[in-house]
Amino acid sequence: MFSKKSECILSKKSEDIPPFYVMEVLESAQALEAEGRNIIHLEIGEPDFPTAPHICEAACTAITHGSTKYTHSQGILPLREAIVESYRKKFGVDLSPEQVIVTSGTSPGLLMVFMALLERRDEVIMSNPYYACYPNFVKYLGGTPVYVYTSETNGFALDPETVRQYLSPYTKAILINSPSNPSGHVMSSESLQGLAEIADERGIPIVSDEIYQGLIYSGEEHSILEYTDNAFVLNGFSKLYAMTGWRLGYIICPRECIRALQKIHQNFFICANSFVQEAGVAALKGPQDHVAEMVQTYNVRRQYMLKRLIGMGLDVRSEPMGAFYVLADARKFSNDSLELSRRILNEAGVAVTPGIDFGNGAEGYLRFSYANSLENIKEGMDRLEAFLEKEFEG
Repeated sequence: MFSKKSECILSKKSEDIPPFYVMEVLESAQALEAEGRNIIHLEIGEPDFPTAPHICEAACTAITHGSTKYTHSQGILPLREAIVESYRKKFGVDLSPEQVIVTSGTSPGLLMVFMALLERRDEVIMSNPYYACYPNFVKYLGGTPVYVYTSETNGFALDPETVRQYLSPYTKAILINSPSNPSGHVMSSESLQGLAEIADERGIPIVSDEIYQGLIYSGEEHSILEYTDNAFVLNGFSKLYAMTGWRLGYIICPRECIRALQKIHQNFFICANSFVQEAGVAALKGPQDHVAEMVQTYNVRRQYMLKRLIGMGLDVRSEPMGAFYVLADARKFSNDSLELSRRILNEAGVAVTPGIDFGNGAEGYLRFSYANSLENIKEGMDRLEAFLEKEFEG
């Protein structure tokens, strides 16, 4: 008898997937904290506010009452009705609860949408910079991301006329994100209308990530559903309701796509957590004053951070008006954003996200999150300014 050492043979696509650098920065920061270092976290896009008490109470009540079983694969009807009513009130769009599929966060929702849309070699047009995980979803399913390089002067937003130049027979979707991660840009009505016209002309859907909806500090926000029915909308509760760990999101999809997405959900995810769905109902139908207070607090932090970053020589050419990020040009100091972020973490004790995480269109930039207390942001800015002065002006 002899035994042979077993080896795990991984797929090439699993080995080729790049790291999510913001998570690696977070994990490196946590390792330093375990050694006793004090780290200011400006890297992670997670609200520092607690989930509102009435939302927590709804979940506890649901568990007490036995809401711990499977639900309908599309989600409980009261939650889907509340989602539809929310979009009607905000954007005046007429939807049916049947168009909603409740998911365990928006990431599974995005995966499901691309599972439904993509065959091998199919293309998805997206901006560069982009949210770090977007191209990885597309590539993992055999599709091809098509990058449209954008300008900071308009907040790195997709320009409809430029998008037309990237259309091909293989184009299966146009992916947008507003308010945006990493730039905080809010797309204009004109841009959304122009992209909707392309979608309708070519018969290709818009995939719209609206997870930061409601986190806006000036002007008006819009949903792609105001301009076209040929769209898949991704949204959830993580950002606006400070519910990241609850893992609750949803897809709003065209009527003709409902059954396909439902079958995908049944097979790969079954359903979202039952009692968490009850919490989602409470979030949408309960008091909203805590949301307004949170947005006001974010705005104070945003204004402070912008002033400090610009004052120390980091360029921000288009003021972010949504989400809770500032994407600042740091090329005055280094063209290697990953190495610069590592040095800032190790030497200054401030965790920031390297721009390269969001594509080579953001290389040389750093993303700062103001989802932290003003006290911590002030300390982080003081440390960063001292580091830059010592290293680059001394």
